[in-house]
Amino acid sequence: MLGAITSVIDGKPEAARSALICLLAEGHLLIEDVPGVGKTMLARALAASIDAAVRRIQFTPDLLPGDVTGVSAFNPIEREFEFKPGAVFANIVIADEINRSSPKTQSALLEAMEERQVTVDGHTHLVPHPFLVVATQNPLEMEGTYALPEAQRDRFTMRISMGYPDARAETLMLRQRETVNPLESVRPVVTTHEVAELIVAARHIHVAPAIEEYTVSLAQATRAHPDLKLGASPRATLQLVRAAKVAAALEGRSFVIPDD
Repeated sequence: MLGAITSVIDGKPEAARSALICLLAEGHLLIEDVPGVGKTMLARALAASIDAAVRRIQFTPDLLPGDVTGVSAFNPIEREFEFKPGAVFANIVIADEINRSSPKTQSALLEAMEERQVTVDGHTHLVPHPFLVVATQNPLEMEGTYALPEAQRDRFTMRISMGYPDARAETLMLRQRETVNPLESVRPVVTTHEVAELIVAARHIHVAPAIEEYTVSLAQATRAHPDLKLGASPRATLQLVRAAKVAAALEGRSFVIPDD
């Protein structure tokens, strides 16, 4: 999977690795950077490497919550309301420029991201498994953006920045992409069933009590630091351990070390 992603994203191996860790840790990824550095390309490359249901949502100021989660529509033939699933019902949801929509629409993803389900008109509908939200956003200083609610930011396992490519990678991009789109050559290398098995395997990576205490001490330190307005939540502590397990698995280890 890493090979498929890095064949599209030149010179950004850490960004590709972070995306894979979020997927296998059952988390979500937020990519924040200026326009044109490959945020959406990274999300699409990850999606293309998996034989899974993929939906892309272009967040705009007029996007409604029902467009994301789905709505109940009246069926005149059956004479009853039936649920029409929204774009969130996919294995990988690409939320492009998420901070260009209103906070109300942004919050439509909250339940799906945390509980893997959507409730509409009192009825609960499960989203597919595995489930990953890869959201991109422009810096808040950009015109026409809305800050993500703190409750939603807390549901993202990682927030990364792509950064500009180095001179070598940018020159290579000019040569390779003049006549062909690298995404067209990416083929699925795993199925959703195989991804689910990898997730289960990552859960069984051993975490020693000393590592657990170290993780908690890190979270506690952020809550007591005078320069931080808001420290890490218990959810963040849990996600840190899950990500560390996946990082250990990617290194071929059956146990977590502090460097993970």
